[in-house]
Amino acid sequence: MYAVFWFVDQAINLYVWALIIAAVFSLLVSFNVLDTRNRFVWAVGDFLYKVTEPALRPIRNLLPNLGGIDISPMILILLLYALRIFLWTTVWPLVAG
Repeated sequence: MYAVFWFVDQAINLYVWALIIAAVFSLLVSFNVLDTRNRFVWAVGDFLYKVTEPALRPIRNLLPNLGGIDISPMILILLLYALRIFLWTTVWPLVAG
């Protein structure tokens, strides 16, 4: 059972990193540091968009319009860390003990 919890914990950790990389990528594209006409840059951006957007869209729909500021990745990261804490403090002792 420990392996399942470790796998879930690592999957959440990888998704948090994907969210951070997607946010930095978005900033670099918006400031024209990265050119999306480059095929590799476009492929990376498309992958990050397809991986992160399904989880970010519902949060963006709930948030008020803040202009050009998007805080949905920060909210999702906080929710994912809260889920990790919940799993390891509440669920794991019930299963392990």
